[in-house]
Amino acid sequence: MSERILYSYTGLFDTPDEIIGAASKTAEAGYTKFDVNTPYPVHGMDDAMKLPPSKLGYASLVFGLSGTIAAILLIVITTVVDYPNIIGGKPFFSLPAFIPIMFEITVLSASIATVVTMIIVFFKFPNNAHPMHDTDYMKAVSSSRYGVSIQADDKIFSEDQVKDFLNSIGAKDISPIYYDDEEINFKHNVLDLKFIGGLFLLAIIVSGTTYFALNKLMYMTPFNWMMEQDKAIVQSTSNFFEDGTNMRVPVEATIARNTKPYKFKNDPEGAAKFLVNPVPGNEKNLELGKKKFNIYCSPCHDNYGKGESRLRGQFPNPPSLHSQKLRDWSDGRIYHVIMEGQNVMPSYSSQINETERWAIINYVRALQRSLNAKESDLQ
Repeated sequence: MSERILYSYTGLFDTPDEIIGAASKTAEAGYTKFDVNTPYPVHGMDDAMKLPPSKLGYASLVFGLSGTIAAILLIVITTVVDYPNIIGGKPFFSLPAFIPIMFEITVLSASIATVVTMIIVFFKFPNNAHPMHDTDYMKAVSSSRYGVSIQADDKIFSEDQVKDFLNSIGAKDISPIYYDDEEINFKHNVLDLKFIGGLFLLAIIVSGTTYFALNKLMYMTPFNWMMEQDKAIVQSTSNFFEDGTNMRVPVEATIARNTKPYKFKNDPEGAAKFLVNPVPGNEKNLELGKKKFNIYCSPCHDNYGKGESRLRGQFPNPPSLHSQKLRDWSDGRIYHVIMEGQNVMPSYSSQINETERWAIINYVRALQRSLNAKESDLQ
């Protein structure tokens, strides 16, 4: 190369106080394209350099909001339009349940897109060269000294004036930094064929390695030991038990720890006669009953117990809890249905504990009374 192209002039300083003063004086002198290099972050440097707010935040905002909108659309399309499903009495679009998903996609979109924008737009990726690489100046500011670099493309840059200015603010080892051939000939184009070819080759290597690891390596000894261990897989045929099933029922009359056996198994009349509700119908227990009723009972019985199921077409509608028959049932009889189920209604003994069952019954009684009030209730 016949003529070297100047990138900047640099000067070194020995202490953090000196570099803070030098940065402040450089900004006050009117230079706008300069940088300060230190071996560690120096507090107050942004103010000394009079740096404006970074524009990278706008990219983060746009990509973050795009992630939020994409998450909302995905949730609405899947849970409201394409595959509507009521779970535990929740509405189709249950915002509290979906906030973690929306938050994660927002953060993921903003963080990844911000880094990509910073690398491509601000750092001119795929270029990885820089005039300051491997210079004595960069070696010095990477270890123990502090430096100022004033770029040659600054509007008020003049080589002689910059050298005099660096001398006037106490800079040492003032030296020029020149572009090399790679920097001069580089064109900022992420669609460069060599770059795309490298990415394509990298994708093939990563995909091939992943395929081999998951589809071949995991089936080789000793990686397949966990896969071929002696175990019973749910709902699969057994070669060990005579009946050919892996799923074993508990031994008859066994009782789980900290539980009591239900005395009226297959005996609804006994439950109706001898079971008495031990949970008082106070405000606290009614609130508990309402909460559990809305979660487990309302999808079929609706929020008021009228039997107007929200799962229409999936199951037969249950009878109204306000019929004379059910109002005449004892608390123990209703408790028996919760414990063992009835007709298409399954048992809820594993989902609801004993206190919650009685609390639900108290709430059912409150619903029955609210829709079948007597004249004496108004006095």
